[in-house]
Amino acid sequence: MKATLAQFWNDEDGITALEYGLIAGMVAVALIVAVGAFTGSLKGMFEDLGTKLDNAKAGTGTTPPAGGAG
Repeated sequence: MKATLAQFWNDEDGITALEYGLIAGMVAVALIVAVGAFTGSLKGMFEDLGTKLDNAKAGTGTTPPAGGAG
């Protein structure tokens, strides 16, 4: 019984797979955090762009000055 437990304790098969699984989990968490951090700013950028397009379509946006240089 002691020999079986010692062999089980010293067996390193599968440890690499476990390490890769932990690394993949950490990468997934980092991606989720990054997406969450950028979602608000991206939403604001697209809302601003939509507002500018709506204003341009309605003719309420800024227009270049009349006449040329000269």
